Amino acid sequence: MKLSVFGLGYVGCVSAACFARDGHEVIGVDVNPLKVEIINDGRSPIVEPGIEELIAEAVAQGRLRATTSAEEAVLGADLSLVCIGTPSNHNGSLDLTYIKRACQQIGEALARKNSLSKSRYHIVAIRSTMLPGTVEQTVIPTLEVYSGKRAGRDFGVAVNPEFLREGTSLYDFSNPPFTLIGADDEETAGPLQRLYAGIEAPVITTRIKEAEMVKYACNAFHALKVTFANEIGNICKALGVDSHRVMEIFCEDRKLNLSPYYLKPGFAFGGSCLPKDLRAITYKARELDQSVPLLNSIMPSNRQQVERAVDAVLQTGRKRVGVLGLSFKSGTDDLRESPMVTLIETLIGKGLKLSIYDRDVELARLFGANKEYIEREIPHISSLMNPSLEEVIESSEIIIIGKKEDEFRVMAEKMNNGRVVLDLVRLFDVEDNRKQYVGICW
Repeated sequence: MKLSVFGLGYVGCVSAACFARDGHEVIGVDVNPLKVEIINDGRSPIVEPGIEELIAEAVAQGRLRATTSAEEAVLGADLSLVCIGTPSNHNGSLDLTYIKRACQQIGEALARKNSLSKSRYHIVAIRSTMLPGTVEQTVIPTLEVYSGKRAGRDFGVAVNPEFLREGTSLYDFSNPPFTLIGADDEETAGPLQRLYAGIEAPVITTRIKEAEMVKYACNAFHALKVTFANEIGNICKALGVDSHRVMEIFCEDRKLNLSPYYLKPGFAFGGSCLPKDLRAITYKARELDQSVPLLNSIMPSNRQQVERAVDAVLQTGRKRVGVLGLSFKSGTDDLRESPMVTLIETLIGKGLKLSIYDRDVELARLFGANKEYIEREIPHISSLMNPSLEEVIESSEIIIIGKKEDEFRVMAEKMNNGRVVLDLVRLFDVEDNRKQYVGICW
């Protein structure tokens, strides 16, 4: 495949060298003539172990060259990879000046290319890190204006984020956890999928906005992990505990700690462990005069998720609310610090009429360890419980789903009969065309 790579900075240089190594014909494009000269001399404009040798070999074999001419690069390629930097403005927003300039140049070249050969469907793939909506609001309009053509009809646009670490980028390029392609049509996705056919890693294809967002989710989580480890380390040092040994053992847990288990957007956490232990460790940090802003932010952020649910209910303007699920998660009757209890108490205080169903808690009202807690701590909520799921649904204008239970799923049609469904656990597929379906954070 013939490629043009726009931007010969770190990502562009590594991408150009690796694609050339894998047998593709690559033309690098940069406004800096010095970088172009360095590449064409078989040298590397960046410092990275092994990159100089890779570029020298690719140039010597005629698979890699560079130019300052965007038109030359686009006319000589089937696919353009945009690896232009997106630095921060002073207020934290992205500076898209260089992206717009590259898209303008590519658009102008596409106008000429399409007039010379109408049968060639050129693809523009963005590897630069950009916020969701940038392709839709900036990249596509710019390409269309300067090419006089339509995206999706005359040329394709995709997002192909990179996940390269400086210092190990050559290894990362060939050994990624996955290859991500954001494209809204198969004619665009197909060539990009084939481009990575030689790399042994899953190829994940999704919509453009989702692909734009994945890179930010990854980098935010990496920053979060560094900060988390440092705050735990600071507490450990103050207590005379070996922080590295603690985190070594922490990382041995692949079921919960290093896993997808808790990484599902949804409602607030609760239960007998997480809130209590967070309060204890942050209190201890204060005693030790250790600042832990990340750990201190967790409980307020958790409370905000309850407030979001309250707002979602109030915005419907409906007064009769059916709540399906009261305990803090499926398979338990534990109501200690259940965010559902907090949500229900808030809605009661707002004057709404509630009816509650939870099979596990209903049993606990009759016997079990939670019977005393229910009678002593939440008798006002206990009095709103109904043993009939169907009656709760029938009497309500809005349904709040608080637990993932099969018995709730089979009642989907009854819930869909003119009622608003506020789903806190993603019980239903959002693509099922439910007319009045609201997800807590999807």
